[in-house]
Amino acid sequence: MSNIDTLVKGVRDLNINLDSNQEESFIRYKELLKKWNEKINITTITDDVEIDQKHFLDSLTPLTTSLFNGEKSLIDIGTGGGFPGIPLKIANPDLNVLLLDSLNKRIIFLNEVVKELGLKNIEALHGRAEELSCNPMYREKFDICISRAVAQLNTLGEYCMPFVKVGGHFISMKGPDVKEELGISKKAIKLLGGQLIDTVYIKIPQSDIVHSLIIIEKIRETPTKYPRGGGKPRKNPL
Repeated sequence: MSNIDTLVKGVRDLNINLDSNQEESFIRYKELLKKWNEKINITTITDDVEIDQKHFLDSLTPLTTSLFNGEKSLIDIGTGGGFPGIPLKIANPDLNVLLLDSLNKRIIFLNEVVKELGLKNIEALHGRAEELSCNPMYREKFDICISRAVAQLNTLGEYCMPFVKVGGHFISMKGPDVKEELGISKKAIKLLGGQLIDTVYIKIPQSDIVHSLIIIEKIRETPTKYPRGGGKPRKNPL
């Protein structure tokens, strides 16, 4: 039986309240994660405490900002095992969430999680960001685009910013050392219609890990030529 003792203690430090149903959802999510991880590679983190710290609590840190107040639409790019999208949805049921990943086997897992947890207004979609963001159904339709993807910010921004509506925000979840990366990415942020609002450094509760939230506001539409195809955002970042 999985436990979420570290999560329960940690959310208090983030000023997040979880009721018994939400706690049960996190327990069931963890059990499914460990079960499916035996069949497909979802995460290298399988210890109860580390899952709480590095997946659940880390995923919930954006709720310490004011960006999630009210009903918001969110797209999670490169969601992998559902991070941060599913923890954010469990903790904030008012969110409308789209989970995007390029590996279909992960989408099958995420659909199982959504079904087993009885989550509403959340969808897992198999696709590539550079293709989906050109679809009028998804382009500039979201209040928040979020990603824990490992790509550098000028590359990640090209994949993510086109999804954000003007007045919305892109949140890039990074490690603590981001000053150089931010400097390199200034041009890209501007070209894509964004403006850096804040860099928030957060110590993940019940750990000694410090992460950062790079918060970029969408102040004008992203030019239609972005994102570029053919892997150019990675091979030749803005």
